[in-house]
Amino acid sequence: MTAIGFIGLGVMGGPMAANLVKAGFEVTGFNRSPEKVQRLVDAGGRGAASAADAAEGADVVVTMLPDSPDVEAVLLGDGGVLDGLAPGTVLVDMSTIRPDVARSLAAAGAARGVGVLDAPVSGGEQGAIDATLSIMVGGEASTFEAARPVLDAVGRTIVHVGPPGAGQTVKAANQLIVAGTLQLVAEALVFLDAHGVDRSRAVEVLAGGLAGSAVLDRKAAAMLGRNFRPGFRVDLHHKDLGIVTAAAREAGVAIPAGSLAATLMGALRAQGHGDLDHGALLLQVEQLSGRSPEE
Repeated sequence: MTAIGFIGLGVMGGPMAANLVKAGFEVTGFNRSPEKVQRLVDAGGRGAASAADAAEGADVVVTMLPDSPDVEAVLLGDGGVLDGLAPGTVLVDMSTIRPDVARSLAAAGAARGVGVLDAPVSGGEQGAIDATLSIMVGGEASTFEAARPVLDAVGRTIVHVGPPGAGQTVKAANQLIVAGTLQLVAEALVFLDAHGVDRSRAVEVLAGGLAGSAVLDRKAAAMLGRNFRPGFRVDLHHKDLGIVTAAAREAGVAIPAGSLAATLMGALRAQGHGDLDHGALLLQVEQLSGRSPEE
């Protein structure tokens, strides 16, 4: 039974760690919020008092943290996890961070004999619960194969996309597409409402045509029901779009629609909606259109 240290038991990490327990792995988890550690214990895992304790003796260490500075602090800071890992350990960072940081982590791991993968995910909270996540993996092919059983326990579509940093680059592209599509779904819903069309029926037929997408399938019903309980928070998508725009600038690539999507997401956050699901882009389109949900 492979021992796994899991660091970061939030909206995504908590159910992912629980699915690893269900798959038969020995999982020791850490989170700064003790109640989230307790949920893992209740699911059959073990709790740890620190990130280093969670990683101690693990064959595979998984991190699922909010942003690049969090990952760097946990892995490379004073008393960082990476220094305590034995050669041959596999480190799988499933956070969404900057591609350049992912490459730096891989280099730091290689210097210590630790294989490092950047393996961000897509699929939201429900995908994490159902173990159906899409996982885009960067790193050495041999490290990917070694970690494959762990990835199989939390995801359905798992693809090795290239060298270190490639997983994060693909995730950035994913977040670009999702943000742009969500914005257009929000605009379409307000447009349909303004013309008095039954939006539920409209979404049904749109989903069966070329306009159909996973975003429409998974988000439209909640947007119509004005249910903005976070599956993926505006704050996090705003952060991710910052990664996209910075990486595009670095590569000299124009992303005009993506830049607009990033601006709109940032404006939504500035309006105080950072804790809502990113489907709350609907609220902003309504506001820009001078419409209220009662109209």
